[in-house]
Amino acid sequence: EALPMASTTKIMTALLALEQGDLTQLVTTGPNAFGVPGTSIYLAQGEQLTLEDMLYGLMLSSGNDAAVAIAEHIGGTVPDFCRMMTERAAALGCENTVFSTPHGLPTQNHHTTAYDLALITRAALAMPSFRQIVSTQRASIPWAGHDYGRVLTNKNKLLSSYPGAIGVKTGYTKAAGRCLAFAAEREGMTLIGVVLHCPDWFNQAAALLDWGFANYGLFEAEGVQNKTIPVTGGVRNSCALTSEGFRAVLPKAQISAVRQSILKPEAISAPVKTGDAVGSVSYTVEGRVIGQISLTAAENVEKIGFFEILGRVLARFLLV
Repeated sequence: EALPMASTTKIMTALLALEQGDLTQLVTTGPNAFGVPGTSIYLAQGEQLTLEDMLYGLMLSSGNDAAVAIAEHIGGTVPDFCRMMTERAAALGCENTVFSTPHGLPTQNHHTTAYDLALITRAALAMPSFRQIVSTQRASIPWAGHDYGRVLTNKNKLLSSYPGAIGVKTGYTKAAGRCLAFAAEREGMTLIGVVLHCPDWFNQAAALLDWGFANYGLFEAEGVQNKTIPVTGGVRNSCALTSEGFRAVLPKAQISAVRQSILKPEAISAPVKTGDAVGSVSYTVEGRVIGQISLTAAENVEKIGFFEILGRVLARFLLV
């Protein structure tokens, strides 16, 4: 269901900033950013902070002024940045998301769905810098004209109340209600959830995470090793094979039912280069494919030349 999402909007603002910008760049507070209504980190017009400090102000204190400053720094103008936000969301598979602001204050045609926002959150959490910022409970950044820094406190109570919580962002307006994108990590498995227009947001988020950790687990398989394939016309008669490991989140009842299948031809022809795709490794549960990994050559095998062939023939003749 398409709904307004308040300041959880800023997840996409941060995602684009990290993809398009440099954390060490200075971001200047323009007249459009100065005095934006709602939550603020009290930027002065003309004040400069690094993009990294702006992002801490954006994600911990939910600074609307920081959102506009970042939008203009990355996109040139707020409308252009919002178009970038909407296009990036579409590229992530979001089918019902439109951004009209970089901060989430009420406006027309600004909405997402819980599922779409989870896709955006997943992409953002793939970046270590984003994870670091949204999992920080308290930080201090410079404050021009003061002999002390801005103290920023994360509004996400799950960070202190839910074991394994790593973020992500709260949001509230009267129109959107209480909105929360949240995530937690345990034993290598990260679960991501979203609630929109949810009065009991933190408790509902914790209940969803509890259900997820109780019912799902992480399946892990090592990469293929110690496998070979015959090689025709090569300086060697075989080639070692390898694959990456495989990981998947599955219902706990299915983890023991995962089966591995290695698909490869009976032989390959030289020359062979390290990394050449040779086949695939499939993982299935009750016949349903849950993942597929490339099976590749782990070494070079050069094509046999005239003199190598002559040497082999002579060696056989001498043995006779």
